[in-house]
Amino acid sequence: MQVNAKFRKLSTTYDILSDEEKRKNYDMYGDEKGSPGFEAGHPGDQSGYTYFTGGGPGQNQFNFKPGEWQNTGGQGGSRSFSFSFGGSGGPGSFGGSGGPSSFGFGMEDIFSNLFGGGFKSSQFGGSETGSRTPSKNIRVINSHVYKKELLDQGMSWLMFSYTASLRGIQNVESIIEEVSISLQGALKVGSINCETEQSLCKELGIFPRRMPRVFVYSFKASEKGSLVEYDGEFAVKNLKTFCQDHLPRFSKRVDLKRFEFASLTVEKLPSVMLLSTKKDTPVIWRVLSGLYHKRYNFYDAQVQDTSEPTVQKLGVDALPAIVGWLSTGERHILKAGISVKDLKSAVHDLSVLLDGFERKNKKAASSQTRKAQTDTSENLIPLLTGSNFDTVCDENTPVCIIGAFKSSKSREKLESILKLVSQKTLLRRPSSAFDSRDSISYCLLDATKHPAFLTALDKSEFKSLDKLLVAYKPRKGKFATLKGEMTAEEVERFISSVLNGDIRFKKTHQKPVLK
Repeated sequence: MQVNAKFRKLSTTYDILSDEEKRKNYDMYGDEKGSPGFEAGHPGDQSGYTYFTGGGPGQNQFNFKPGEWQNTGGQGGSRSFSFSFGGSGGPGSFGGSGGPSSFGFGMEDIFSNLFGGGFKSSQFGGSETGSRTPSKNIRVINSHVYKKELLDQGMSWLMFSYTASLRGIQNVESIIEEVSISLQGALKVGSINCETEQSLCKELGIFPRRMPRVFVYSFKASEKGSLVEYDGEFAVKNLKTFCQDHLPRFSKRVDLKRFEFASLTVEKLPSVMLLSTKKDTPVIWRVLSGLYHKRYNFYDAQVQDTSEPTVQKLGVDALPAIVGWLSTGERHILKAGISVKDLKSAVHDLSVLLDGFERKNKKAASSQTRKAQTDTSENLIPLLTGSNFDTVCDENTPVCIIGAFKSSKSREKLESILKLVSQKTLLRRPSSAFDSRDSISYCLLDATKHPAFLTALDKSEFKSLDKLLVAYKPRKGKFATLKGEMTAEEVERFISSVLNGDIRFKKTHQKPVLK
């Protein structure tokens, strides 16, 4: 009875496809009678699997029910293939003369699989002779290509291994191409013929079995890429999800409120941070983190809007935004209010942006090296600016010693004293509020360019002074000062007293900022 029922369904199918008028009606309306909305199949006795579903031209589907006809392997035992029925013998048609269809097999394959013989079997996904024309969109991978373009290059690849005699190659290619189009710019696609590349397939352990084997060159587990085989349901949506899961993950997710910006000043590489409202790291940023791995330090953070204090502090006025730090600690807003047309163009445009910032960093680093070579002192005292204030004197710095000056003479004196003192290990009492793990930040401030900074500490006390030493605690919002003529010994005693808690600190008038 079950075989008879299957035969009747197949006979109906073949009757529609072999009659030009019925096939034309089905292509147009999903019904051989010319009535749109035809839905064959009975959920009550077919476990909910529809054999034909009308949806207009080019959208008809022919589905395998689990357990019927040919099982292509994998977990769960079920496979679903969608076929488009076009004109007789043309592209997308279900071959009316017994030949292979556009999806790789003719009606004789169905009957042969169902009854175990009686028809000449053609190959599933290939011609009867085993020959095939490789897709132009899928890169042919050999040993040279694998080592030069794929191995640890930071780009994810979707690839399959095969031999020409296998079934299913055409179906694998079509699905892989569809995935690659939807993720264009995020991954590349390729194929390895294990007949011509036997040594490579043996080295990688990817020889195919009954069907082509599909792999993703993944960066999910470590910084070094590795091949991970896909063994799920072979459908575009499932494979795409698998590929996205294995894209690079070199961007560090951070909490912007707790992030130590001071750490960026000791990085040898430039750093970039993506600010967005996304709960997870966006695909575009993950792709870029792979392409620019070992050239940039990548970070990303979720923020709600630009009104957040941490966002305003960075100078960002629109989201999503990319903030960059040169290896010198200088901060730049690379792009704010980013809008993208598609994944491929977004990766390209942001790559151009990162390439430009990398060149800028090389120039800055080269300039800093030349300056260091001409400076006799090993310890330079940085000059506070709006771009480096958050890294030199942020809230994670226990004490920031700031030498404020209004003349070149005062600057030279403060700089020479701070250079000398900063190289000494100042003693701290065991009962001190600080311990040996705490650090002091030394810097200079041009009070003529940034008078608002001192006004934020005290409205009028420092207006008449030519130079001033400020011990500032960013986290507590308190400060203490040393005024008048200064010597290295006096400054050293002042800083020791600060560390030992012997100096009385005052609350700032308002939080000092540099613009």
